Amino acid sequence: MNEQDILEQYRQIESLLRQKRLKEAIAQTQAFGTEHLDWTLNERLEKVQTSYRYMLQYMRMGVKDPQRPVLYQQLLTEMWEIADQIRLKRCDSISESYYHQLRRSGKSACKTCRMTELLHQLEAFPDDVAVCRLMPDNREPLHALLLTHEENNRRLFLSVWTNSSWSVSEMAEATDFLHSESLAPKDLCLMVSAVMLSVLNCFDARKMRWLFDAYGHADREVSQRALVSLALLLQRYADRFALYPDLMALLQLQADAGLGVKLNRVYIKLLLSQETEKVDKKMREEIIPEMIKNANLMKNGPLFLDEGAGGEENDSNPEWKKILDNSVLEERLREMADLQVEGSDIYMGTFAQLKYWPFFKELPNWFYPFDELHSSVVDMFDVEHSSRQTILSMMMRVGTICNSDKYSFCFMLTKLPEEQRTHLMRQLSEQESSDLLDKEYKAGWHEKEKWADFLTNQYIHDLYRFFKLNPRRNEFPDLFSEEIALHLLAPLQSLFNSPQQLADLADFHFRKEHTREAIEVYQRLVNLNHADAELYQKMGFCFQKEKRYAEAVDAYRKADILMPDQRWTLRHLATCYRLSKEYALALECYQRVEAMQTENRQLAFYIGSCLVGLERYEEALNYFFKLDYLEEESLKAGRAIAWCSFLCGKLEQAAKYYERVLANQPASVDYLNAAHVAWCMGNQEQAVALYTQAAADFESGEQFRELFLQDKQILLKQGVAERDIPLILDLCMFPDNP
Repeated sequence: MNEQDILEQYRQIESLLRQKRLKEAIAQTQAFGTEHLDWTLNERLEKVQTSYRYMLQYMRMGVKDPQRPVLYQQLLTEMWEIADQIRLKRCDSISESYYHQLRRSGKSACKTCRMTELLHQLEAFPDDVAVCRLMPDNREPLHALLLTHEENNRRLFLSVWTNSSWSVSEMAEATDFLHSESLAPKDLCLMVSAVMLSVLNCFDARKMRWLFDAYGHADREVSQRALVSLALLLQRYADRFALYPDLMALLQLQADAGLGVKLNRVYIKLLLSQETEKVDKKMREEIIPEMIKNANLMKNGPLFLDEGAGGEENDSNPEWKKILDNSVLEERLREMADLQVEGSDIYMGTFAQLKYWPFFKELPNWFYPFDELHSSVVDMFDVEHSSRQTILSMMMRVGTICNSDKYSFCFMLTKLPEEQRTHLMRQLSEQESSDLLDKEYKAGWHEKEKWADFLTNQYIHDLYRFFKLNPRRNEFPDLFSEEIALHLLAPLQSLFNSPQQLADLADFHFRKEHTREAIEVYQRLVNLNHADAELYQKMGFCFQKEKRYAEAVDAYRKADILMPDQRWTLRHLATCYRLSKEYALALECYQRVEAMQTENRQLAFYIGSCLVGLERYEEALNYFFKLDYLEEESLKAGRAIAWCSFLCGKLEQAAKYYERVLANQPASVDYLNAAHVAWCMGNQEQAVALYTQAAADFESGEQFRELFLQDKQILLKQGVAERDIPLILDLCMFPDNP
């Protein structure tokens, strides 16, 4: 049996447990792990089986047991944990994934060094560095100290990651990391990521409790990492989480302390991360090409002036201002700034190509907060101290670039010639203070709430790169390709019951054109009696996008009741009526708008169209002539007048306007309709020629035939003999073989 077979068997057991089919799950688990159970797991499984057998017997006997639901939930929990351990043991023996290789080899177990000992060594690091810096010629001792520190972090990370289930003593040791006053927050951040990855491989209630404790840590970066980790793990394990009363109580306690608002912000950031491919495409196809197009023009412009230069020959060229004032360029720069403010990952495409450095071959390094004391950073620049400090200072301050990309950027700089590196650093420094950057965004870096958002973005972007780019990505579930819908999870209902939170979520989906998701949340708000005219407008618009016109009408009508005579509402309501072929109701709405906007060209066209649908052709013609006047003989107006004239028997007028239409980029259907007119006027030869042109223009003969026959009743009404229709069709569709 290979690894995929093992995982498939495990998924079947999971499915049974989710459906609460415990008897079958026990039987399947016995078959799943009989040959792989150690005495501990075997004893646990037999205990579950015995307890459940007695529970069923007592139920048959009619014995009332108020503790039965609690015991049943405990048995489900125990069965899931047993199945987890069997899956791991079986995969440990055959899997070639890095996780199971480490577990199999024992290299991650840190048998010679407990977590407590690693904690002591990590706590001593800041003092060791301070002492080392006092030493003369300390380069080599410092480098050795840094390598030792990083190795300790690596051992801790792999140990935590591959430990599927913490014991009580291990939980206590891990908690000491959270309470340590000497441990660097960056080291604790790395441990948070290790815990998250560990739970991703195997659910562990103790690690989930530890993450809740980490969320309460005083350091913001540690807290935000823990919160993001909790959001992703709750999405993945909601059904399992609900089986642990102490975890549910802890969640409720945090909810009362404001967790819901913070989790909602993280939730929206996670949803935003799923837009990264769209953002990357926009950057590659729209924003960056526009900036490149202007790059040569801007060369030697105000952003590239040598501050030491002077004299008449260095006067600014007036053309530079035109370039900077270029509306398209300015729009693209503003788009990029808006994406940054929103928290979009605009650098993924740029830095995706810079993850081949040896640094990224080590799994923990994908989660390392950017650290100027990391050995790969300390020795990377063979340049003067001031230049190195400029780079590191900038990397530490920039909140818009994630940690992984900061390392990539520094590694990239080491490969540039010194002259280019110096020039690039000068340009980056100028850009940092340029008016082209969003000042409000930069100012927000130092506001508590916004800084928490930036830290959240950084970590989510780091995670996105890990799951999308790391060399072993196929060994991990891609959390960003899975559905993220925290507000739908039963354990989190109490956290997402605030109308404001739901409104923020709905508006995010609305902005991103996730119409189905937006509708679902808007309906929740309606059920909470938290709906106003704007909400019904947005809901109606989403229904309209989904072509659910009846529901859109209902929403727009409610918006109209709450806020009457809004042009936007009435026009969209009319559109939905018109598309549903309820022309009388559509006309009523359009006429209400007409009373507010008498000279609206689109309105004239749509009113005319509704009148055509109601077969009020003379009235429709009046509106189409008005459109023709307002748009100065437009193709759209000419086509409408021609068709409407044909419908009401004004054939000469129809022919006149079709002549105008055919002279101005006609569509295939224009040839078809002009042919109808010519045939009804008795111009047989012209009609055949136009029908033949139409048949040639359509994608297929069947499409031409279908559209022709849709007009059959109109042709008969105009006096065409029904017996002639098959003949004219054959004549036009097969002109070379009459």
